[in-house]
Amino acid sequence: MIKTIVIDDINDVSHLLTEMRFRPDLNRYRSHHIYRGMPDADYEIMTSLRRNCKDKGPILEPTILANFTKYAEIEAPGIESSVWRQMILGQHHGLPTRLLDWTFSPMTSLHFATTENDLEDMDKHDAVVWSINVDELHEMLPDKYQDIMLKTKTTVFSLQMLQEACASLEEYDEDMKGEAMVIVEPPSYEQRIVNQYSFFAIVPSDMTDVVRFLDEHTEKTVKYIIKKEFRWKLRDLLDQLNISERIVYPGLDGLSQWLARHYYVKG
Repeated sequence: MIKTIVIDDINDVSHLLTEMRFRPDLNRYRSHHIYRGMPDADYEIMTSLRRNCKDKGPILEPTILANFTKYAEIEAPGIESSVWRQMILGQHHGLPTRLLDWTFSPMTSLHFATTENDLEDMDKHDAVVWSINVDELHEMLPDKYQDIMLKTKTTVFSLQMLQEACASLEEYDEDMKGEAMVIVEPPSYEQRIVNQYSFFAIVPSDMTDVVRFLDEHTEKTVKYIIKKEFRWKLRDLLDQLNISERIVYPGLDGLSQWLARHYYVKG
C-alpha cells in the first residue's frame, strides 16, 4: 500500500530527508530508500519506452536497442556484449528504454520536483517525490537473484551481478512475470551519474502499471506531495544548499540552466 505525506512547510521536509535507520551490525545509520522527483503530482510513473512506443514497446524494444548498439559502437566499443550496458548507456543519452530513473539522494529528487520547463507553472500544480525501499523490492526477486545478492553481500545490483543472473530481456521478463523488478546501480559513465547518485529500476514488460504494482505489493512506498504554494520556497532553499542544475548537470549546460532560473523574474 502507498502512503501519502503532504509537504507544505520546511518541517515536513525532514521526514523525507531522514528515512535512514540505525544498523546495529554496522553501528552506523543507513538508508535503503531511493527517490524519484517529478514536477507534477499527477504525472504517471512511466518508462520512456512506454511513453514513446505505447503498447508496441515490447515489440519495438529489441530493434531500438539493436540500432542503438550498431551506431553507438564507435563511441562505446564493446557495447554489444551486454544488453544491460546498451540500455543504461542509451537511457543516459535519451534513448527510449524500460528503465526508470531514481536517485539515492532525497535532495536530488527534491531538485527535480521543483523545476519546470516553464517556471510560470511552478505555483500552478503540486509536485511529487516517490520513495521506494530497495530491500522490500528485492525480497520479491526469484531465488537465483537472491543467491547472487547473498554471495556479494549487497542489496543493490551492479551490471556484473545482473549479467550473471540474466543475460537477456526475454529471460528477465520470464523471471519477473510482472511481479518483481531489479534496482541496479549504473557504472559511472559520466560525472552526471555520480552527481545525481543515480539508480535505475528495470521494469518488466508485463508490469504495465508501476503505481498499481507498488500499491498492491509494497508496504514501505511513500508518495510525498509537495504543495504548489510551497514549491518556490523549497526551490530557493535547495539553491542555498547548493542543490541546483550546476550540480546535477555538471558543465556549461547545467551552469546556464541554473543562472537562467536564478535570475528568473516571477510574474
